[in-house]
Amino acid sequence: MKRTSALILALAATLVMTAAAFAEAPFHIGIATLTVSQAEDTYRGAERMIKEYGDVADGGMIQHVTMPDNFMSEMETTISQIVGLADDPKMKVIVVDDAIPGTTEAFRRVKEKRKDILCFAGQPQEDPGVISSVADLSVSVDFISRGYLMIDTAKKLGAKKFVHISFPRHMSYETLARRRAIMEQACKDLGLEFIFETAPDPTSDVGVAGAQQFVLEKTPAWIDKYGKETAFFCTNDAQTEPLLKQIAKYGGIFVEPDLPSPLMGYPGALGIDLKDESGDFPAIMKKVEQAVIDAGGAGRMGTWSYSFGWSTVCALAEYGKRIVEGDAKLYRLKDLWACYDKYTPGAQWMGSEYFDVATQVKMRNFLLVYQDTYIFGKGYMGITNVQVPEKYMTIK
Repeated sequence: MKRTSALILALAATLVMTAAAFAEAPFHIGIATLTVSQAEDTYRGAERMIKEYGDVADGGMIQHVTMPDNFMSEMETTISQIVGLADDPKMKVIVVDDAIPGTTEAFRRVKEKRKDILCFAGQPQEDPGVISSVADLSVSVDFISRGYLMIDTAKKLGAKKFVHISFPRHMSYETLARRRAIMEQACKDLGLEFIFETAPDPTSDVGVAGAQQFVLEKTPAWIDKYGKETAFFCTNDAQTEPLLKQIAKYGGIFVEPDLPSPLMGYPGALGIDLKDESGDFPAIMKKVEQAVIDAGGAGRMGTWSYSFGWSTVCALAEYGKRIVEGDAKLYRLKDLWACYDKYTPGAQWMGSEYFDVATQVKMRNFLLVYQDTYIFGKGYMGITNVQVPEKYMTIK
């Protein structure tokens, strides 16, 4: 009987402690990402924020939810996962990255419930005008500047041709279609041949595995057809790994992934175990660089030193936290850059407000950013200092 009483008292004490710990977080930040199989970087970014600020379940500040891999056919699930975060009365910020199709509708429903919640979108896959109609802030990789800069970098690495791999769904997105057009024009201007190759959509019936297998099987043939002085690029994260694997094996050039990161494709492609380096990007870069050099890819394969997905999840969550606490202001860019700098020491970033060609209006709530490119075995390429010709800003 005494043991039972002691157990009850212990449980009661635990509940009181948990409640007290929960009360320590004055507000909550929701983070929605895809799973590890579709987008490891953003998932790890959410883990990093939980490590720093604690999980809501344990009395901390961060509530992390995942969205379905097959999000195009499970859009309502995506929407409900995001909107469900607004049911928490302490929720003050929601960060979605990747902001896949359905995010706009989810944010609209969140705002209907709770206008006070800040809604941030990282790497939006819906058109800028669409997501900006409801998101407080969207941050995307600078598809305009990078459309030119990747071709410029490829040429500096000795590429004669540039192969762009994608599928119809991605090409229906304004940002991705516009980047492709910029890449094609940059190839003409800089003397490279532009080639478009189609691969299966990972959200189609073949799934992620089938889409990866296609790229794995086709890449050697592409390298044989176009030559080793060809730079390859694909718009899908899941297809990056098989592409890198075959480029390392058969030759070719790879400037950087669509969402650049040393974690994007390289560990799986080259069999790199990064358990001990988890979250330590300088250590990750050192290990990945050695593996690339050992595979013969020195001077021909690159990325960003810090993952865009990881950096943006962390920076947006931190930015939201500081805004709620009164230490930052929405749309004051120096406050956002301070959040990026906190998580990416030593990295050079560039960014600007998106200029909508159709409306001739700058969108202050839609930012385009990029980081300097690092080529393994060679170093930084200094792309943040390269002037992108003005003509590329208006190519559609």
